[in-house]
Amino acid sequence: MMNRRVLLGAALAASAARPLAAQPAWPDRPVRVVVPYPPGGSNDIVARLLCEALRERTGQPWIVENRSGAGGNIGADAVAKATPDGTTLLLTAPGPLTINNALFATMPYVASRDFAPLALVATVPIVLMTSPGLELRDVAGLIALAKAQPGRIAFGSSGNGSTNHLAGELFRSMAGIDIVHVPYRGAAPAMTDLVAGQIGMLFDNLPAVLPQVREGRVRALAVAGEKRASALPDLPTLAEAGLPGFQAEAWFGLAGPSGMAPPLRMRVASLVTEALAEPGLQAKLEATGAEPGKLTGEAFGAFLARERDMWSRVIEASGARAG
Repeated sequence: MMNRRVLLGAALAASAARPLAAQPAWPDRPVRVVVPYPPGGSNDIVARLLCEALRERTGQPWIVENRSGAGGNIGADAVAKATPDGTTLLLTAPGPLTINNALFATMPYVASRDFAPLALVATVPIVLMTSPGLELRDVAGLIALAKAQPGRIAFGSSGNGSTNHLAGELFRSMAGIDIVHVPYRGAAPAMTDLVAGQIGMLFDNLPAVLPQVREGRVRALAVAGEKRASALPDLPTLAEAGLPGFQAEAWFGLAGPSGMAPPLRMRVASLVTEALAEPGLQAKLEATGAEPGKLTGEAFGAFLARERDMWSRVIEASGARAG
């Protein structure tokens, strides 16, 4: 009798173990990566480069889905409410994860609660540009023109709450000028209007604007970060150009629904880290002016907390509000 019980117990244990051993490695299905902004902007460029590398690494489709609107909130909310099985992820600029909860009067999610931080994918400099029609050569000239014509110069952005929106608000505050914010449904249409002279100035991310700057369609005046951009080494920082302490930098991070299990979060972060370590992807990112990120998991979560604190103070000081 004892031997039968032992044999039966062993059989049940083996039976219970088989489904776990037979589970396919993630991802076993296509992964949908939501970009909450239109195609053509820096967010879209970085997402497609990363997804291409992850397709090659996993053998599974990684599909970029652009779901724009409401400063990134529409796409982000879709991910926050998605099944947390790792097949729906968010690759976004700072707005949805660190800015929008402080900026918008009503929000469909709480970023600090509803997302699992997975990885910082890339950081990119922000460039201050003007329309060639303004015939400006430097930041001092732009500030002087804005003071001489208060309320006449419009600055575009990829939408309320975007990093380039708040960079413009920070510029307005620190320079003591009156400029008018014009939000667009993404960076690409804002750039189109800057080239056409419909708006006078624009802060935007280097990967998307580098071709326009090099072709002379827009005039770059300064970099908004704490150091010069390697892709435009002759361009001063805004601090060097007369606004000491000015600092704004864009980045792109990967997050999932907060219900993702810790092992799955680690698997995603590991895949992204491996992809970003590949020389081929590094070269492609650097060619656009972006630098590969180095933070994952809890370290990325701590980074997001610091960013939320910084941008909430900028929003409060500038009085910026949306919807």
